[in-house]
Amino acid sequence: MTSNAASGTLTGAYWKHAGGGAWAEHQGLLDRLNQPVGDIVAERADPGAGARVLDVGCGAGATTLEMARRVGPEGQVVGIDVSEALLELGRKRARAEGVTNVNFLGADAGTHDFGEPGFDAAISRYGVMFFEDPDAAFANLRRAVRRGGGLTFACWRSAAENPLTLVPLEAAAPFLPELPRPPAEGPGRFAFADADRVRGILDRSGWRRVAIEPLDVATPLSFDELMTLSLRLGPLGTILPDQGEEVRERVRDAVATRFKGYVEDGMIPMTAACWLVTATA
Repeated sequence: MTSNAASGTLTGAYWKHAGGGAWAEHQGLLDRLNQPVGDIVAERADPGAGARVLDVGCGAGATTLEMARRVGPEGQVVGIDVSEALLELGRKRARAEGVTNVNFLGADAGTHDFGEPGFDAAISRYGVMFFEDPDAAFANLRRAVRRGGGLTFACWRSAAENPLTLVPLEAAAPFLPELPRPPAEGPGRFAFADADRVRGILDRSGWRRVAIEPLDVATPLSFDELMTLSLRLGPLGTILPDQGEEVRERVRDAVATRFKGYVEDGMIPMTAACWLVTATA
């Protein structure tokens, strides 16, 4: 699993185990960072009061709960994810906030049998790039959504358009074993960087009226927050625990040195360069 994570190929096993636990630990920071994109997805997808919505790769449920508020007590939202650690956090948040029209399901949305098409919409904030067979997964989601229902998701554009994501591994590389390069088409964070590939997947899996537009959202972070995300989550978060303390210290120092050059007025300006994708069942 280490080689997959190191290469950026974050498979289901990563999210079920180390990845899900680490994301749950830092969920407050991640929610704040990702909320602007999640709000845009929810606003674009909003099927109205009484609707039934599927939230794919729901994580700890931020977008699930937002959609539950939008569809109201007569509606229902099902959040599906492979990470039980994140799902349990979502359930706790729903109870704490008194949101009762949600259900959190531990399963792979790409293969789970949803039965008859029962959803008015499917949404995802950064959850669909990790399907191991995207054509089959999106065909499965298509079967879950009623005819005329909607699909709305946000996914990352290229690493080159999100340059700060490259800094940690570039800084750490001299101190670590040679890292395998991720396959061009994932699964992984940037697996859907090619809009033509995304359109082809959706066309082949039965979705209609596919629209893909750039979505650029400011997501500034403090230096400490970006260091936490860089060292605890993603590739370095899985690589560093297996290294000796001397290597870990060198990596931390190298990443910190690189990031300090980006600080402006105590914060590091950052933009999430994404695609906002919509389609009709």
